[in-house]
Amino acid sequence: MARLVIVSNRVPDVSDGSAPRAGGLVVGLADALKPGSLWFGWSGRQNQGRSETVHSMEAAGVTYATIDLAEPDYRAYYLGFSNSTLWPLFHMMPSYVTFDRAEYAAYKAVNEQFAQALTCLLQPDDLVWIHDYQLLGVAAALRKLGVRNRIGFFLHIPFPAPALFALLPPADELLEALLAHDLLGFQTAQDQEHFLAALLAHGIAAQDGEVRRGGSVTRSIVVPVGIDVEEFRRLAGRAVRRVEARRMVESLAGRALMISADRADYTKGLPARFDAYERFLASYPEQRRRISFLQVAAPSREEVEKYKILRDELDYKAGAINGKFSDFDWVPLRYITRAAGRGLLAGLFRVSRIGLVTPLRDGMNLVGMEYIAAQEEVDPGVLILSRFAGAAGLLPEALQVNPYDIDMVAAAINTAMSMSLEERKERHAALLAHARTHDASAYSRSFIAELNRAL
Repeated sequence: MARLVIVSNRVPDVSDGSAPRAGGLVVGLADALKPGSLWFGWSGRQNQGRSETVHSMEAAGVTYATIDLAEPDYRAYYLGFSNSTLWPLFHMMPSYVTFDRAEYAAYKAVNEQFAQALTCLLQPDDLVWIHDYQLLGVAAALRKLGVRNRIGFFLHIPFPAPALFALLPPADELLEALLAHDLLGFQTAQDQEHFLAALLAHGIAAQDGEVRRGGSVTRSIVVPVGIDVEEFRRLAGRAVRRVEARRMVESLAGRALMISADRADYTKGLPARFDAYERFLASYPEQRRRISFLQVAAPSREEVEKYKILRDELDYKAGAINGKFSDFDWVPLRYITRAAGRGLLAGLFRVSRIGLVTPLRDGMNLVGMEYIAAQEEVDPGVLILSRFAGAAGLLPEALQVNPYDIDMVAAAINTAMSMSLEERKERHAALLAHARTHDASAYSRSFIAELNRAL
């Protein structure tokens, strides 16, 4: 049986020798990572110069191999082209995009560094599965080094509309790099359509999602990432008994809890979300003392100037809302700017009445899935979900909103507050069934099965 080799920008921390903590990509790949598998990527460490050294350690039978990056490469490859060019453009926010040819050169160099180090670790029949926008060029670099293994790639973020993708100066080069893979996976049908349209705009035709050129074939598929629903339900059941969850319930004094949990990223729509909550409080005064909104905003990419500006804006808006609407015994918004663990969030999701998930654009957004999984079926909360999250196509029974329309979001909050128990249970049952169908196991099994078909 072929060995699975995972390649991602970062590798889970297994420095204590135990299996990596659940969360993010670890959950999505848990079913696929068998003893003998290899996970390769950046260690998170920065050196003064480039290093060819590969560090390896084993945990739960899986080998985790890493390389260090030079500090200038980290700034140009990661903070620069990956997160100041690709990230905003792929999320269809061109006003946030900056492009620097030196940063793109560093991006290519790091992708080549990944490929060079990985080549020494590969066995002839390995299945290679590369993840996300930071590593668009690794497969092309591997092919140049003579690697003929089956290579798949999964894009976790959206693929932009072709007119936006064309704004990238190296658009042609990136498309060619993607076609070095045998299999390309996208979160949604729209992402796949955008990719195929971008190919066509650059003179490359596909048929039935497949590109054939010379002796090479690249297939594209839609395979949404999911969560381990039952694991998260068990986690929520335990977490609700934690002291933090009990203290939260006590502090609510009978009020309904609305919760959002995000990285502090401009794609998540937090300023518009705060504006919508302010509009809700102004438009539905009868609801004011019946609700408390908890926003958990974990710090993200704080070295990037746009993220510092976002933090200042959110601080201002949170203060303005509380200053305008607070009473002596009620604060409408609790705004926390630090990360919360999965266990704590699961417990807070369980005790909440509303989950507010309103990104401006998102590849999938698993917070909505986790919110659904955390609910008690006898008294579930209501999910309000942006129609621009990839998850919206899988979760039609959520209250779907346009996050740019603050009146629409405010009205959805009011609807959720007033929704009958019977309707909440009906919606939740349908949403839970969808989450179970499109879970993490289905994601990894489907992708690997398709990659195994590549010849």
